[in-house]
Amino acid sequence: MSHDHAHDEHAPHAVPLGFLALIFGVLMVLTFVTVGVTKFDFGYSMNLVVAMAIALVKALLVGLYFMHLRWDAPINGFILVASLLFVTLFISFALLDTGAYAPTQAAAALRGSTP
Repeated sequence: MSHDHAHDEHAPHAVPLGFLALIFGVLMVLTFVTVGVTKFDFGYSMNLVVAMAIALVKALLVGLYFMHLRWDAPINGFILVASLLFVTLFISFALLDTGAYAPTQAAAALRGSTP
């Protein structure tokens, strides 16, 4: 049995430690930005948009660089990006819907009844 074909597509991709440290640093900065943004009130909807945008960028960095999807088959990176965008969109819609009912629920809680 002969194995004449190359297995280069399965070779591990070595990423320089300095580059991974840079990505880690960016993730830490984004974490501090997330905490810092909570000090400002942009309105319920904009607070949600800002928080979800930061979370999306952090998830993309982790997936693309720490999980090495950046150097994998392009379809895998595309699937990651598309799925994270859809998850962000779905969570945002659910939270926006919850925010629409929050004043009604808060008023009912103050009255001691259910909405």
